[in-house]
Amino acid sequence: MSLDRTIRWRGLDPASIEHCHVISTERDTRIRGTIITPNYGLFYRIKLDDTEHVRTVRLERTDGAVLELFSDGAGDWSDDRAEPLPALRHCLDIDIWPTPLTNSLPLWRCQWTIDQPQRFAMAWIDGDDMTVKRSEQIYTRLDATHFRFQGAEGFERIIEVDADFLVVDYPGLFTRQD
Repeated sequence: MSLDRTIRWRGLDPASIEHCHVISTERDTRIRGTIITPNYGLFYRIKLDDTEHVRTVRLERTDGAVLELFSDGAGDWSDDRAEPLPALRHCLDIDIWPTPLTNSLPLWRCQWTIDQPQRFAMAWIDGDDMTVKRSEQIYTRLDATHFRFQGAEGFERIIEVDADFLVVDYPGLFTRQD
């Protein structure tokens, strides 16, 4: 994948604004974003390896809270003290709340066939309380620009994406600001 783009989203519930930049080369992908919510500002940085597997993620809030995670690219995770995180074993991707950017990670990494669901174990990071837990998610490609996202506890949305698999519309939660 080759990509060098700046993206902006508006969060709808809760209200937020996000500015993100993605640079992808043959060697790696680097993502930096800033989100302003009613309660905090959040800066995040994600690094993917040449196979689009997450290797590092760092979140830092304006109140000083920091969360940093490291992956071997094969689903084993550790925290910033090099302590293993066995609850995240086999999670290849991350999903950060509150950004739609991380919905792109499994989309970039996989081959897609229309109406063929794919299940992912995600390291779900909650920016509100700076915690991480395992989350099972299913994505199904519906057509060239739409995926069905199914998450925990029956949550489901049809997400619209562009040609780079970046979210354009995530009904009720995010909309892109071009």
